[in-house]
Amino acid sequence: MKTVEPILLSGNLAEAYAIKQLDVDVVAAYPITPQTTIIEKISEYVADGELDANFMLVESEHSAISSCLSAASAGARVFTSTSSQGLLLMHEILFITSALRLPVVMAVANRSVSAPINIWCDHGDIMPQRDVGWIQLFAESAQEAYDKLIQAYRIAEDPEVRLPVMVNTDGIILSHTYEPVFLLEDSEVASFVPWKLYPLRLDPENPLTMGAFGYPEYYFETRYQSAKALEDSINTISEVDEKFGEISGRKYGTVSPFRCEDADVILISMGSISETIRATVRKLREKGEKVGMISLKLFRPFPFKEMISLVQDVKAVGVVDRAFSPGAAVGPVFNDITSALYLSKMSVPCVNFFAGLGGRDVRMAEVEDMFEKLKEVANTGVVKEHRYYVGLRG
Repeated sequence: MKTVEPILLSGNLAEAYAIKQLDVDVVAAYPITPQTTIIEKISEYVADGELDANFMLVESEHSAISSCLSAASAGARVFTSTSSQGLLLMHEILFITSALRLPVVMAVANRSVSAPINIWCDHGDIMPQRDVGWIQLFAESAQEAYDKLIQAYRIAEDPEVRLPVMVNTDGIILSHTYEPVFLLEDSEVASFVPWKLYPLRLDPENPLTMGAFGYPEYYFETRYQSAKALEDSINTISEVDEKFGEISGRKYGTVSPFRCEDADVILISMGSISETIRATVRKLREKGEKVGMISLKLFRPFPFKEMISLVQDVKAVGVVDRAFSPGAAVGPVFNDITSALYLSKMSVPCVNFFAGLGGRDVRMAEVEDMFEKLKEVANTGVVKEHRYYVGLRG
């Protein structure tokens, strides 16, 4: 079972500890703030003999993900981590990794992208990756980052899934902030995520081809199979979360609702900002206001059915985006939410809130203001402004 007493760890150190317990074979490392302390700590584990892994110092993030792809092709359990521009440099190989159905796991400390240079959190790095075919999990605490990383390997290596997984944590806010974290015993982790050598791997004794040339007669079908595998993985993701809850007492779901059962208005968010919104909901509920919130734990595959079941009776929905989609009318998360509503033939008024870019604090007073705008929409049934820039000066 979980440790009796929690240990004080940052999000990065909690993830590094999970990797040690998962007994990975290959770690491909390249530094970039704010994920660097993950690989620094793992390098200490390897140097001290606590983790028997091939720790590879490579020349770029492109090389890091390429090394993981190659090692996973040969049957190794692999890990890497990155942030911001490093994740963008991996973009080409992310498509290849998912198309080859390789169970690579990567921790991403979400950080804004240049220019100007900024090392703090927003989701500007992960949103351009939403179509690369990876499973994408989001954590809102160091505890959840630890738990999700362990779950990620069981999901990725499941024979019915065989897809890469990203575990996203907000840079600086979660990567460097210390919190009490309950750890599993090494034996519990080993039992929950047992290592099995996958038969379809690069092996001189049993040759096979990976990444062959795709003529028009075949390419469409292979891309469909890859997309369908990602879509179907949601059942395994939910099952793994349930089973993890049995050994740890902690489970998260694909979406995490709070006070939604009788809410008139709901805010939907991802990552650490969800904790601030949850605290605001508690405060407003004490005043008798019928507000609620949903923390989105799974971004890809998008949990359409689970989300729709929670918002079908509300009068107005607000969606918080921590990234722009330049040239588009709305943010990327808002686009997914409204697409789900449209496909379900639901006519719920929706408002898009852009907040927290570049690590800017989103305070409870600003969350209260978001709820005020949603209540106005709920009362009138009219969306006067479909997007707001929270805390923007000038």
